Amino acid sequence: MSIAANLEEIRKRINLSAAAANRDPKSIRLIAVTKYVGVAEINEAIKAGIADIGENRVRDGILKFPDLIGNVTKHLIGTLQTNKVKPALEHYDLIHSVDRLGLVDELLKQAAKIQRKVEVLIQLNLSGEKTKHGISPAELPGFVAKLSTSEYLIPAGLMTMGPLTDNPETVRPIFRSLREIFEDIARSLKLGPNWRYLSMGMSQDYHVAVEEGANLLRIGTAIFKAE
Repeated sequence: MSIAANLEEIRKRINLSAAAANRDPKSIRLIAVTKYVGVAEINEAIKAGIADIGENRVRDGILKFPDLIGNVTKHLIGTLQTNKVKPALEHYDLIHSVDRLGLVDELLKQAAKIQRKVEVLIQLNLSGEKTKHGISPAELPGFVAKLSTSEYLIPAGLMTMGPLTDNPETVRPIFRSLREIFEDIARSLKLGPNWRYLSMGMSQDYHVAVEEGANLLRIGTAIFKAE
């Protein structure tokens, strides 16, 4: 199947899942994860309607961006090292993986220097897996408050990664919990319209993520697979 055909199938499934949850599928953004993908394939996806791309490593994206066609929103979805914060803020539009206070400190410092507004998501570890990055829900209010001290960093929502599993239903409680935390913190801290993104769901479980409220889906394999 072609990339365009893969995307058509994914969009059909998103529409079905959105309908099951009484959601508008137009409110859900599909991020093409391009970690292992070259420029030609990314451009094929853009021609097929992709408007958001996600890279895991700062430099990998910077090398590809100049050769991309059209205007796409650039997401950094992988772990961000503190020594890569400045180029990340310069080249990416939304950073999904704010996962530690040291990183927040560096983001605040570099954002003040370059004076470019960038949206950020706070990564929560709700699976309890030691191999997963992210903070605990108890740490969240402090992270939001600290990020909000900058006029250039915009706390825009939450991100999480579910465990890899052959049964997507096992991830549902994690996605549901993220949505509930997202809603609770919005109420308790009186967060405004900038607080709007739930980044969860990948190739193996995105339909469950849609049913549980995700509006940023990070999908790579299901888009770019050849079979």
